[in-house]
Amino acid sequence: MNITTRTMTANDIANVAQLFDLYRQFYEQPANPQLAYDFIHDRFTLGESIIMVAESVEAGLLGFCQLYPTFCSVEAAPIYSLYDLFVLPEARKSGAGRLLLLAAEARAATDGKVRMDLTTAKTNLSAQSLYEALGWVRDEVFYAYNKQVGS
Repeated sequence: MNITTRTMTANDIANVAQLFDLYRQFYEQPANPQLAYDFIHDRFTLGESIIMVAESVEAGLLGFCQLYPTFCSVEAAPIYSLYDLFVLPEARKSGAGRLLLLAAEARAATDGKVRMDLTTAKTNLSAQSLYEALGWVRDEVFYAYNKQVGS
């Protein structure tokens, strides 16, 4: 299978939203196609994220990754938070995830970002293996925290 990557276009919104819904289900969220569509549509149309897609002529879209622009105060420089990375189960081990990460890295460099950050589930060992093979370094100094606010 010949896989290529590119930046998402408006024509991809519906298909990426389907992948995004599956991504959310992977992280134990209930299926909600409308929520997924609205979220992806808004991020794209408001220019709040960069979404890269992996595709093949034979199978269409295989996966995506979503980059959010932010800043690192310590480095006083812009970075990307690579918040979402998903490849269809049937396309895993095809190289699509690797290609998406490399495309994200190239995009970050082009866009003048000094770093990319990501988090993943402690149990997602296959993703961790890929990240480390591509030079990502697991943080052994800082803990990540989060807190729900509002309803």
